[in-house]
Amino acid sequence: MSFRPQTGSHRSAARQLSKSSHEKKSKERKQQSGSKYIQEETEISQKEVVEKTLGILSKLGTQIFALSPFSQYYDDWLVNLKQVISEFEVNPTIIVDEQFVKERSQIFLDIESALAEKRLQESNLSDEAKELAENNHRIVETDKEYAEKTRERSFKRNADVQRLSNKIRELEDDVTKQQEIKISFFKPIARKKAADKLSQTQRDLKSAKNELEMTLANFTAEQEKMHDAYEKTKQELMEKSDKLHEELEKLEADTSIEVRKEVTAELAKAINALIQRTPQQPNQQ
Repeated sequence: MSFRPQTGSHRSAARQLSKSSHEKKSKERKQQSGSKYIQEETEISQKEVVEKTLGILSKLGTQIFALSPFSQYYDDWLVNLKQVISEFEVNPTIIVDEQFVKERSQIFLDIESALAEKRLQESNLSDEAKELAENNHRIVETDKEYAEKTRERSFKRNADVQRLSNKIRELEDDVTKQQEIKISFFKPIARKKAADKLSQTQRDLKSAKNELEMTLANFTAEQEKMHDAYEKTKQELMEKSDKLHEELEKLEADTSIEVRKEVTAELAKAINALIQRTPQQPNQQ
């Protein structure tokens, strides 16, 4: 009985070993390829999440509230803002660190405080409108009071001037008559009495003229003083009116857009800083 080497069995085993090794290498390549694909998908997803969040923040920052009172929109706007950040934080592609949480919390406190102040300012709208109306009324009353006082003083001045003018004319007539009487007297005693009377009348005439001059001068001085006081008071009232107008114009416009735009910009900055601090980590196999 002769012995034959079992070459067929050896060849079969070799083929099986080669096939097993090839399949293993192929599987490893597929696993590596799949891991790379998953990592790329994770990176893209993170980028999309960031871009989407920043886009929504930009819209919230520029959102315009159309109707007054604008504070009626504040609560809903804050809810939307916090929801956007919350969805960003819980996304599996995002790794939130302590610094981001601290920055985000402070930003929320700042915007809540700023909107609370805006709400308080807006609540004062009716009070400021009332104050403006009262101030305008005081301006009208100031004009009216000044006109009445000027008219009263003018009447008094005219009456005083008329009275003194009549007195001066009468004294001038008396001086003329007394001068004629003085000349006609030949007796020394009578002549002296006439001269004394004439001298007194002339003094009275001079006094009346001085009184007229003082009356006119005093009227001018007092009128100027009253006018200066009136102008000062009216100027103060006008400045206050202008200031109240400006405040009302601010309150009638949505001034919260400035702080809202600022806070969304700060959140966007914090998000970008977070992404830079936490580079993409490959998925574990």
